[in-house]
Amino acid sequence: MGISAKRAAILLLPIALAACVSSDDGRSISYTDDRGVASQPFPANYRAEILAFMRTYLNNPVGVRDAAMAEPVQRTVGGRLRYVSCLRFAARDSEGGYREGRARAVLYVDGRLDRLVENAGEICAGATYAPFPELEKLTR
Repeated sequence: MGISAKRAAILLLPIALAACVSSDDGRSISYTDDRGVASQPFPANYRAEILAFMRTYLNNPVGVRDAAMAEPVQRTVGGRLRYVSCLRFAARDSEGGYREGRARAVLYVDGRLDRLVENAGEICAGATYAPFPELEKLTR
């Protein structure tokens, strides 16, 4: 008993898609076409992007203390050149108390906030922080 042409096409679709996605040079697929080159643009709206991100990232964005931020600078992170801004603050925990303030790194790709690195030790070593009062004024 044979299968219909329609069913055969459905069964072969994943194989066809895999062939389209693979390449001979072994590189992985990137949605941002991240080249990791020195031509990364400066993140012009980094302050606004950080504030918008932190409003959703923090369980309770109200009452952040001791907020400070370093201006974005280019650093090599994971073998790729990135603009990185270091952020330090103390946020409220679930019981209303405060956690100890610590540094986090904000990485940018193509001039836009890409991700936040929780353990920013080496990435933020030597960063020059300035007060970031807008983070302390966040609301829900």
